[in-house]
Amino acid sequence: MQNPKFTKFKDVNYQYRFNLKAVNGEIILKSEAYTTSANCDNGITSVRINAPYDIRYARLTAVNNQYYFNLLAANGLVIGTSETYTSAYNRDLGIETVKRIAPTAPVEDIS
Repeated sequence: MQNPKFTKFKDVNYQYRFNLKAVNGEIILKSEAYTTSANCDNGITSVRINAPYDIRYARLTAVNNQYYFNLLAANGLVIGTSETYTSAYNRDLGIETVKRIAPTAPVEDIS
């Protein structure tokens, strides 16, 4: 079993991104692309700060009728997007997991 963690990496376009991984190693939240490592670090900090607050989650339905959520910063900008779920119940369990693990999850930098 793996520990929950943020994984920071560079994508194919050499931009920085992070994923939040749950205890089972599954990606539960993905970031946007950042042009600098420092901006990516700020994104992780923003997730840690905003994750505990239910009001920061936008609960959404995709065009394929699957469910997902966005974690929003205080200014309303998206700081992370979840995977898709087959039920609203499972999406809400995903939100509860992010609330619980994000504030203290360590960062693994593989960029």
